[in-house]
Amino acid sequence: MGSNEILKGKKILAVDDEQDILDTLQEILSECNVQTATSFESAKELLETEAYDAAILDIMGVRGFDLLEISTDKKIPALMLTAHGLNPDNLVGSIKIGAKSYIPKDKISDIDIFLKEVFLAQEKGIERPGNWFSNLGSYFDNRFGHGWKNNDKKFWAEYDKTFEVSKEELQGLL
Repeated sequence: MGSNEILKGKKILAVDDEQDILDTLQEILSECNVQTATSFESAKELLETEAYDAAILDIMGVRGFDLLEISTDKKIPALMLTAHGLNPDNLVGSIKIGAKSYIPKDKISDIDIFLKEVFLAQEKGIERPGNWFSNLGSYFDNRFGHGWKNNDKKFWAEYDKTFEVSKEELQGLL
């Protein structure tokens, strides 16, 4: 399956308390079946009663970390999409709970690329999805300031080791 077709028909849950963000996600992901929720309660109910290929979760206003835990428990790959919750602690917390990526809302136009990376990695049996962090590394450096990872050196050293894609895995993706 080509990377351009990998999103076709995927069932995605998008959760945000801002309807315009949900509308934008539905537009960008038009080849997917995108269901939306604007509250923790409605999203929790959907996660408990429906099967999803992925979830896109806001952090603020919808208890995104709680939804991330539910998604992770149900083995639903989750991408965090945030503006107000955009900080190093939430980025690290998201990864620790199991988020496959952490996307600033001002990068929403690239959400399809980040989803494709998750699905391509999943298709190839690779637990660590794509290059989302390296693609956003300079963004985070600019946003959080030089040396921002120094506050959690142990985590980032382990992250780099754990999420490093081997040469064999990389060749498998190509």
